[in-house]
Amino acid sequence: MSYTLITANRNYSSWSLRPWVLMKALGIPFADRVEPFRATDNAAAFRAFSPTGQVPVLVDGARSVWDTLGITMYLAERHAGVWPLHEDARAFAQSAVAEMHSGFRTLRNDCPMSVGVRVRKETISAALRADIARVTELFETALQRFGGPWLGGAQFTALDAFYAPVAYRIRTYGLDVGRGQAWVEHVLAHPAMQQWEAEALAEPWRDHAHEDEIAATGTLTADYRAKG
Repeated sequence: MSYTLITANRNYSSWSLRPWVLMKALGIPFADRVEPFRATDNAAAFRAFSPTGQVPVLVDGARSVWDTLGITMYLAERHAGVWPLHEDARAFAQSAVAEMHSGFRTLRNDCPMSVGVRVRKETISAALRADIARVTELFETALQRFGGPWLGGAQFTALDAFYAPVAYRIRTYGLDVGRGQAWVEHVLAHPAMQQWEAEALAEPWRDHAHEDEIAATGTLTADYRAKG
């Protein structure tokens, strides 16, 4: 099999990061194709390769697989290690992945992902506090139950990949996740995450709508990205 993974800007695209870091961490080879956000609405352009007009998309020969969860399930049928081996950890991982896929809307909206910036939030709403509390609970529960250092135990799995963008959000906005910070630091140090971050800081593309969204969340205190 010969995969191509189509993703968007490293700085912003949390959905792109999930399958990318999963495949990198598990050593699944793929051609890496970046289609940056070039306009406020990229759906029409992205429809050339994506049935939804969104990224990521995994191309496997004549077959296209879309949506992060769809890609993860597709890879799990073909490669070992996508889910934790232990049944209890696997059930937890699949539930937590589904929860991330469908939930945490306030965390997404109030803390947009941008790898290279640091922001001091002026206010934290009750809804955002609830999302942070749930993320903290999930991290601490996983580490306690399965022994770490990864959320599903000894090996990096889809559970870590789906929460990897949250690690960037936690760092960017200085969110407090209690003992879950140990996992945040561990995942940010992973070689695949280090590669993603280096490419994010070097890329010249800007999504101005996303930039404005970030600016509205608080005060920008640092920007490590290349000037674009």
